[in-house]
Amino acid sequence: MLRALAGEARAVPVSELALRLGIDQSPVAGAVSVLADLGFVVVDEATSEEFRRGAKAKAFADGVFPERIVARALARAGGRAGIRELPEAGGVEAKLVGESLRWLSSRGWAAKEGQTLVLAEGWIAPEPPLQHDEALLAALPETGGLARAELEARGLDVQGALAALEGRAGIAEVRERTTRLARATDAGRAAVERGLDTKDEVTELTTELLVSGRWRETTFRAYDVALAGPRVLAGKEHPFRQILEATRRVFLEMGFEETASPWVESGFWDFDALFQPQDHPARDMQDTFYVRRPERATLPDESLVHRVGRTHEDGGDTGSVGWRTRWDRSLASCTVLRTHTTASTIRALAAHPNPPRKVFCVGPVFRRETIDYKHLPVFHQVDGIVIDEDASFAALLGLLGTFYRKMGFPRFQFRPAFFPYTEPSVEIFVWMESRRDWVEMGGAGVFRPEVTEPLAAATPFSPGGWGLERLAMFQLGLKDIREIYLAHLDWLEEVALCRW
Repeated sequence: MLRALAGEARAVPVSELALRLGIDQSPVAGAVSVLADLGFVVVDEATSEEFRRGAKAKAFADGVFPERIVARALARAGGRAGIRELPEAGGVEAKLVGESLRWLSSRGWAAKEGQTLVLAEGWIAPEPPLQHDEALLAALPETGGLARAELEARGLDVQGALAALEGRAGIAEVRERTTRLARATDAGRAAVERGLDTKDEVTELTTELLVSGRWRETTFRAYDVALAGPRVLAGKEHPFRQILEATRRVFLEMGFEETASPWVESGFWDFDALFQPQDHPARDMQDTFYVRRPERATLPDESLVHRVGRTHEDGGDTGSVGWRTRWDRSLASCTVLRTHTTASTIRALAAHPNPPRKVFCVGPVFRRETIDYKHLPVFHQVDGIVIDEDASFAALLGLLGTFYRKMGFPRFQFRPAFFPYTEPSVEIFVWMESRRDWVEMGGAGVFRPEVTEPLAAATPFSPGGWGLERLAMFQLGLKDIREIYLAHLDWLEEVALCRW
């Protein structure tokens, strides 16, 4: 190997060296590393771009872009056809026509006149040559990839192709490829000129060597104990599952007991028992998932339902004036996918209103959110309630501080807030060093009498509700909430096995 490199003035790729010597690339790479340690070889790395066919391109018929297929169909239809009639007239899929309208226009191959497509003049004879992006796709193999240099050597305008492909993800993928290059040093060439004293080296001490005694005459290859060992990809819980369990453990450590309730909840427990007005925007179908089967839920004890209804209408015995609207029992019996875990803790409160008691719930909640980098329609929430004769707003702040410190946020602050069923109320912000900013994490407060008195529990309560996906984003260093649920195996392998 050293002789082969000494005869070359240039650096030779390790893959090329393996082909020349007729040896697998793995042992060649190992030998090159040994020669580099001896100072006989210098190893460099060159980075280049490699182009491959994307997932969408693999679905293209014969590798032809959809707009060219549609333009050919339009030519067969006489150069002019209605968008709805073209599939039958030109023998092309309707879906393909819809997907190609934008690109037919941008390439200047066809124009849309109302609901009619008109082929550009001169398109048929001859058909326009392949555009830069089409030529790139045609040059790429079905499997594997080609380096930019190889493509440009074939006369392709790679930069022009990339510009044409902007906005068309999934057609061509660009990956970074690293090539190892080996070059003999002056010391290596001098060693070849002096003549190489070759000898076999053994990497493993076997039973046969020990029994025969040949180990005494055998040369063993030295091991570099500073080299990194093989990666061990240990099985582990999903990192978000770890955060859910850590949250549960923190509440249990603070003396809470866990409660649960169905995901399908009545409007009574999800909204009315929390003194949320029946005309509140959060109860609209644009914000809440209503269940069709079963459409109605059985309401709890009639006396409790009556007290809650009176509180909404005129304040009942709370001293409040209520919402001054008629309370509709049918709205309370509607079934919804619970919008918060407070529905679980308020159920527990109604079942056992006498102090002292501390309960919490961790679980999924559902809201009709538009999916983006920080919103999901299904996410996890934790909610806690304290029932105690000595419960106070100050005690609530202390409890919140303990929770966030245990969850790894030593810097936090409380800001005044408004929620329909608590007063006073706060929002909790934690300091994110990576953003150099305060980030909102959740809300908390002391239940209003309109919530507690209908439940026959006049003692103050200190609830708090926090979204756990947002907490996970910051704990795991993610910029997009959707990444928590994607199957990014590389990230899952690298993420810390234990965080708490």
